Amino acid sequence: MVGRSNVGKSSLINAVLKRKAVARVSQSPGKTQAIQFYLVNERFHIVDLPGYGYAKVSKDVKRSWGSLVRSYLDSADALRLIFLLLDARRTPSEDDRLMHQWTRASDIEERIVLTKSDKLSNNQLLRSTEAIATDLAIGPEELIPCSTITGKGIEHLRREIASRL
Repeated sequence: MVGRSNVGKSSLINAVLKRKAVARVSQSPGKTQAIQFYLVNERFHIVDLPGYGYAKVSKDVKRSWGSLVRSYLDSADALRLIFLLLDARRTPSEDDRLMHQWTRASDIEERIVLTKSDKLSNNQLLRSTEAIATDLAIGPEELIPCSTITGKGIEHLRREIASRL
């Protein structure tokens, strides 16, 4: 799971695993400052990477997170799928676009998840999905709207994970 700070990575991990407190959820961005590995059923890991973008930390710490994430992504031989999380209410940031370009250039499959989709009406979500897809030069069908509140899209993510085991 990768995405900017405060996009909902930890909440999504908890929802996918049907657990409330596997990944620590915080109200303040930038709390995940290391790579977190969650072993699931002794079969595979879900990995929570530090968020990029807004976080109340020094620029040196932000740079170290970037190096840490790049190093992990470049050397993780067992990595089969990256979930790039984007806030459904926001246009992709430069960091989001760079991460998307990196995953497209690598041999690692990517699924783009639109978190917090419950915060938008159906019409707003449709418009947002189309705008994000245009921004990333992909089809809107490649985006997976999700909500940890309503459960929308969670089963889709579980199927994506299970299909790679």
